[in-house]
Amino acid sequence: MAQRMESDATMFQAQTYMHESEPQAVNPMKRAKPKYRAENENDENGDLSNNIMYDRRVVRGNTHAAQIVTQNAQMEMERIRILNDKEFKRNQARIKRERNKRPSTPPPIEGRVHTDCQTDRYLEELTDRPIETEAETQTEAILDRPPSPHFMPAKTGVDVETQIDPELVFDFDVEVTPILEVIVGKTLQTSMLEVMEEEELSAIRKRQDEFEQMRDAELLEVQRLEAEAARAFDEKNRRLKQEKERKRLQKELKEKIAARSFAKNYTSDLTSSVFATLEEAGHFYDPVNREVEQLFLPWLLDEVVSNADAVQAAQSATDSLIKEALKKTTELQKKAKKQYEKKQKALEEARKLKEKMEEERLKKEREEMAAKEAAEE
Repeated sequence: MAQRMESDATMFQAQTYMHESEPQAVNPMKRAKPKYRAENENDENGDLSNNIMYDRRVVRGNTHAAQIVTQNAQMEMERIRILNDKEFKRNQARIKRERNKRPSTPPPIEGRVHTDCQTDRYLEELTDRPIETEAETQTEAILDRPPSPHFMPAKTGVDVETQIDPELVFDFDVEVTPILEVIVGKTLQTSMLEVMEEEELSAIRKRQDEFEQMRDAELLEVQRLEAEAARAFDEKNRRLKQEKERKRLQKELKEKIAARSFAKNYTSDLTSSVFATLEEAGHFYDPVNREVEQLFLPWLLDEVVSNADAVQAAQSATDSLIKEALKKTTELQKKAKKQYEKKQKALEEARKLKEKMEEERLKKEREEMAAKEAAEE
């Protein structure tokens, strides 16, 4: 009877909670999760949470002295932690991508190229655009889709009935005692833990208050020391500035004293040098010498220059006359030379003509004599 009821309940549950899902292909490239963890998994992933040396909650150094951490240091530590977490996540994502990355085709060797080919049993024509065909159909509006039938799983097994006495199965008075003991004990234990937790929390709050007071006192002491150091530094700078100002004033005083002594030494013989300079400049002079230099000497120089100019003019006129005479003499000589050459040429021509006439006469006489001799013979 119980098994039949269980079978009916199973069928009712199957009818009530029915779920259908489409079949999905299994990705062969996706690696299944290993059953056991690798030995070097922590080293590869950088997970060192089990090592207390890398746990941020572990305090290092002297635990008796209070650690004063400023707000800027806390912000800097938080920023560094966030950057490290981001870097760790990026590395994990990169490692995961490299693991899931599908291996690509290796490059072709030298002298060959890759080509696309089909590996199916039946070859198909490869085209950029698939073949398209148009088809039409029309269904009547009154014909609706029939409802899907309910899924009824097939009945398996054989129904069997039996009868059991309730007293043999469960005795409440006997079985409830250990359960009550466990519940009461657990309740008391939980209550004690809660009380201890409250006491621990109160102790922690008290310790936190004491720690806050100590930290505030130490912060005040640190601020006092910093203020004292700042005052000492300011006092040092002020003293250095005063010393520099004193040295500058002392240097200016020395320069003024040196300038005064130099001016005194320089102006000791200034009067004599001034009078000598004025005398050289002509402010103090002898009237006779001044008259000779300014009146007599200029007149004398003018007279000498005028006489020299007159002499030079006379010499120039004489030179020009001599040049004209020489020029005329040269022209007359050239003219006489030309006439002489012309006369000599005429005489030479007359002499040549006379010689020619004499030769003709002699030639004629020879011819006549030759003719006479020929006639006589």
